[in-house]
Amino acid sequence: MVFFISLGYSQDAPVSNATALTGESPVIDGDILYDEVWQGVKPITELVQQMPNFGLPASEKTEVRIAYDDKNLYVSAVCYDSSPSELAVTDVRRDANLTNTDAFIFIIDTYFDRQNGFVFGTNTVGIEYDAQVDNEGQGNFNNNRQQGGVIGGFNLNWDASWVVATEVGDYGWSAEFMIPLKTIRFKSGEDLKWGFNFQRNISKNNEIDFWSPLPLTFELRRLSLAGTLEGLSLKSPGNLKVIPYGLASFTNDHTDINEGYNFDVSAGADVKYSVTPSMTLDLTYNTDFAQVEVDDQQVNLDRFNLFFPEKRPFFLENAGLFTVGSPGEIDLFFSRRIGIGEAGRQVPIIGGARLSGKLNNTNLGFLNMYTEDLDDGAIAGNMFTVARVNHEFIGSRSSIGAAFINRSGRGEIDDDSNSTFAIDGKYGLGNKAQITGFVAKTSTPGIEDNDHAFRLGGGYQWDGWNLLAAYTEVGEGFNPEVGFLFREDFRKVEGLIFKNIRAKEGSIFLENRPHISYRGYWDFNGFQETGFLHVDNHWVFPSLFEVHTGVNFTKEGVSEVFEISDGIFVPAATYDHAELQLVFITNPSKPISLSSRHINGGFFGGTRSAQSGTVTVRLGDKFSSSWSLQHNNIKLPQGDFKADIFGSRISYAFTPSIFLQSLIQYNSVSKTWASNVRLGWLQQSNTGLFIVFNQGRVDGALDNTSLVLKFSKLFDVLN
Repeated sequence: MVFFISLGYSQDAPVSNATALTGESPVIDGDILYDEVWQGVKPITELVQQMPNFGLPASEKTEVRIAYDDKNLYVSAVCYDSSPSELAVTDVRRDANLTNTDAFIFIIDTYFDRQNGFVFGTNTVGIEYDAQVDNEGQGNFNNNRQQGGVIGGFNLNWDASWVVATEVGDYGWSAEFMIPLKTIRFKSGEDLKWGFNFQRNISKNNEIDFWSPLPLTFELRRLSLAGTLEGLSLKSPGNLKVIPYGLASFTNDHTDINEGYNFDVSAGADVKYSVTPSMTLDLTYNTDFAQVEVDDQQVNLDRFNLFFPEKRPFFLENAGLFTVGSPGEIDLFFSRRIGIGEAGRQVPIIGGARLSGKLNNTNLGFLNMYTEDLDDGAIAGNMFTVARVNHEFIGSRSSIGAAFINRSGRGEIDDDSNSTFAIDGKYGLGNKAQITGFVAKTSTPGIEDNDHAFRLGGGYQWDGWNLLAAYTEVGEGFNPEVGFLFREDFRKVEGLIFKNIRAKEGSIFLENRPHISYRGYWDFNGFQETGFLHVDNHWVFPSLFEVHTGVNFTKEGVSEVFEISDGIFVPAATYDHAELQLVFITNPSKPISLSSRHINGGFFGGTRSAQSGTVTVRLGDKFSSSWSLQHNNIKLPQGDFKADIFGSRISYAFTPSIFLQSLIQYNSVSKTWASNVRLGWLQQSNTGLFIVFNQGRVDGALDNTSLVLKFSKLFDVLN
């Protein structure tokens, strides 16, 4: 018999002091035990487990020291380990996932607003892992899809300039961080307080430890529960960075037999300047993103829009500040509208500016970008403007904000413009609950009515419970041209009841996560277009093997006939079905791991068998690969069809800063093969040398080929 216990949380947040260095600074080489500077700093040693044994002291000793001088923040960690031969490294690339490896990660809340911060981390081989956190990393409940990076207020794509070094020895391992103060934003002054927390992962035990203990289901980004770092007297140094780039490209459109290979060279630059210690101006000219990985292939088996996440670095930095709406479903500002046209076509970006930062407790953001016209004016250039303000009420997890998003055509067409106005906010009910919402209106020439959208939701998260409910409405005339709508003209009701139950020590299970969720969409005539009731349970074993057992009850109301595949049309009708769902996940820290999802059931009056899986293979800490397959076998009264997507990612890291990566994809619907190979030699802040090869094939024939060489360099002008 298996017994489960529900664990609560009652723990005062810890407090520690940072040591001011007036003489020598530590040498960043990973050697902490024999560094006299570090030995003069009092360590933090008390850590508490969140997993596997919630609330117990950490199984291994850890010493964390914090110091600073007039230029840098220094953090060191000595991670003692009784079995150093069992230290695990799963990846050596920058920003690699640290969840299932021996790692040390810390977060700093430099404004002490308990909402926003910077994350830095590493593993035993010294990779650079950094991210921005907005709104404690929280996002709106949206079970249409999951997106990494910006969604949910956690921006892993932020790449800063800093230094880390590690050492492995008989005692375990250690890590030393040097974070230049010009890299982060903070308020200057005497006797400052910062929010602070850190996490240590011990892979041999599947263990996660925190300094300031966190309840079940919470992560390091939960800044309202972080500890406090005192004793900081700081003055922000000046910051002016110039990042020029040069690019050479060879391209061939094989569909034009007369074109052949084209050679082109170009150059551009980015500039970053700290107007104040907390306000940064970013300038960009002839913006280029040649080094960015291509989009993942998708197949549309419905009648709604596909979502492709932003991957371009310039737009991902400080993206959380500009996020308004319901991410992935109603994005009032969707940066992919700038410089990416229909079917993923690249639209040249002339340049632009972004001013972002904080004034007391108010976050401010302004973005202005210009794109060129194409095809001799057939596609007009545009000016894009985004203005954002968000005021936070310190200590209450509450805020109120507003946004203005505008596109204005730079051609000769009259009234070629579109605007979106929005107000959003959140109201915290202690540490456990929060009410969130937004209301928005668009202005489009020729559209006068029903151009509104709004959402109101509430959530409770504590003691393993996660409860959410929300109502959303999008009017028929709502038209955010610089945003993204998953679907148009709807009313939506959604809810979630989720419980994380940690098993007693000695149980065959680690935890159990039963939950039920629902989302329903109706048009304004009361016709239900979608109903999705999901009942599931996640069974997690101490080995981190997981089994998810679920059932979905679906309703699809089709008001107009649509083509789901070539020559196969789904008639207008209401379709009620049920489907079974199974998910298997093995321990991802192992050299070979597997995750798979299996869905079988009714589908638009017929049946669907959707099987997908990914096998990940790692050899040592340098070679990693994943092989994925999505297979859909659809049988409808109107006809049968199959839709498959194959993907292969292979990566070899010669060092943490030199890597070779490939992404090869096949889409059976479009009969396309796409290859993307990237060689990178990283320097500061993700600059450096990139060599990128792309090739596409359609139905076996070459469609396009390109080879791009790009070099960028960061110049710290004031250093």
